[in-house]
Amino acid sequence: MAEKDAEIGFKKDTVSKLLSGFFKEDKTRLGGDAVLLMAEMLRVFVQEAAVRSQKQAESEDCDQVDIEHFEKILPQLVSGS
Repeated sequence: MAEKDAEIGFKKDTVSKLLSGFFKEDKTRLGGDAVLLMAEMLRVFVQEAAVRSQKQAESEDCDQVDIEHFEKILPQLVSGS
């Protein structure tokens, strides 16, 4: 069983491919620092989504988080509130 405090993140290669898909020109290159920064931003975003979804579930007296809880907090995440 994995340790509870183990750090979970995104693979550098996955983030690089994800970002590269949005480039308009094939010549555009992505630096290693940019990939690491974006991976950290994604990690924080996902962590915040999980925490907010958990709080939403608790406010509804639910024992587990369902997709409906995530859907309710999603506008907060994408609007920057």
